Amino acid sequence: MKKVFTYIKPCAMRMFIGFLIKVMGSLMDLGLPWVLAYIIDDIIPYREISRIVWWGVIMVLLSIGARSFNIKANRMASKVSRDIVENLRHDLFAKIQSLSGAQVDYFTVPSLESRMTTDTYNIHHMIGMMQRMGVRAPILLVGGIIITSTLEPVLTLVLAGVLPFLGLVVIFVSKKGIPLYTNLQLSIDRMVRVVRENVSGVRVIKALSKSQYEKERFSKVNREVSDKEQRAGRTMAITNPAMNFLLNIGLTLVVIVGAFRVNSGSSEPGKIVAFLSYFTIMLHAVMAINRIFVVYSKAFASATRIAEVLEAEEDLKETSFAPIDTKDHIVFDHVSFSYTKEPCITDTNFTIKRGESLGIIGSTGSGKTTLINLLMRFYDVDEGKILIDGQDVRSIPKQELRRKFGVVFQNDVLFADSIYENIALGRTIGRDRIWEALEHAQAASFIKETDHQLEHMLTIRGTNLSGGQKQRLLIARALADKPEILILDDSSSALDYKTDAELRKALRENYRGTTAIIIAQRISSVMRLDHILVIEDGQIAGYGTHNELLDRCEVY
Repeated sequence: MKKVFTYIKPCAMRMFIGFLIKVMGSLMDLGLPWVLAYIIDDIIPYREISRIVWWGVIMVLLSIGARSFNIKANRMASKVSRDIVENLRHDLFAKIQSLSGAQVDYFTVPSLESRMTTDTYNIHHMIGMMQRMGVRAPILLVGGIIITSTLEPVLTLVLAGVLPFLGLVVIFVSKKGIPLYTNLQLSIDRMVRVVRENVSGVRVIKALSKSQYEKERFSKVNREVSDKEQRAGRTMAITNPAMNFLLNIGLTLVVIVGAFRVNSGSSEPGKIVAFLSYFTIMLHAVMAINRIFVVYSKAFASATRIAEVLEAEEDLKETSFAPIDTKDHIVFDHVSFSYTKEPCITDTNFTIKRGESLGIIGSTGSGKTTLINLLMRFYDVDEGKILIDGQDVRSIPKQELRRKFGVVFQNDVLFADSIYENIALGRTIGRDRIWEALEHAQAASFIKETDHQLEHMLTIRGTNLSGGQKQRLLIARALADKPEILILDDSSSALDYKTDAELRKALRENYRGTTAIIIAQRISSVMRLDHILVIEDGQIAGYGTHNELLDRCEVY
């Protein structure tokens, strides 16, 4: 919770004003039973209608004032909780964007999604309730005890005897509830993962007639969430009946003792009526405190998960390395890396000069994409070093490093936006330059056939385009800003041979100063490149031109 409190500080003054308004409204609510007791015991016996009406007007004014102040305070509380959680979500999203590949693997994407949504909602709910009921309920409870002690000290002692037992119930249940809500959130993470996988793979599921299997798979995780939610709910629900039981015992004792005191002349009827009203107010206050503890238990578990992300240490820190004098643009120097204990890349060495092209080819899982992840510094090498223009990538600021690249990844993403926005992607790129990139990517022809051309809207993940059209748009995105290094990771697999050949020709003729790295599954996509790297099980099996590899590389 400490991390969340840092977001509350900027709104402290607004919260304080809201607290004062809420206090005023709560005090007016507390004044109503006292006025009623005064009317019954001190005004009605004199049978003066004017005085009764006057005090009745005071009760109406108190009631209106209490409602007005409470409504104003509640609206302020909603705005404050909205602003606090908006800032929290903003920083959480920014932090997620800065996480390394290893950290995203550790947290998992579904978990990060649920922390951004469910967990921030729990925080929002808690902050709002703490400003509303968190102020009002204690004032009504404590204020009711103080006022009743002035009206009827004996009956107040009866009530006070019940309160310690109420406190024990709240403490016991809260200790049990927080771990249960933490486990519940982990189950929600798993459910989000299953939903995410099914939504993104819905066509494959339908094509393979696996809908029933996926329904059963979802039903299993959904049942797990329901069971854990039910278990947490049952635990927290103990408080309501337990408190009602204790408070009703107290109320019964108050009525019995009060009846004896009125009968003996030790008390007045108005005070007993007022005391019962205060008892009802305090009963609702205790119920509200119980709800606060339930909400707080959820929020505490969520705040811990959010803080875990926000406080994650930067594991891709810039490190100072002396520049190395080299004529090579890109250097992999004895690079080794592993995602887990098993090595993925082992002692890899190769160089590329500026403007040259490198093809990377190998079997599935051999480590081709891992080389790109290391070059763009989504992960740091375990051993060795990677240089760009003689600078170790670990010494280059990440924003500066990433601006050097134009890249198309495997299974890259198109957004539910216009073609223009999908290619520009927030960069200041003119439309003429975008059309030029589309021409080079062999995408201009089919875009010109659409009704709105660059303003043509795409669906999420570009489902209203064919596979080849999507790949050409993604390549245009990579080319649009004239990158220093162009990376195409299996980005032409959906193109026919003619389009693929025209694309390669356009790259050779128009991007001669760009260093190109092309990962491909077919020889025709890399055979005319300056260098070809053959990788097998994380190790270099061959390096050279097409003809050289034909002569000396058996794997090639």
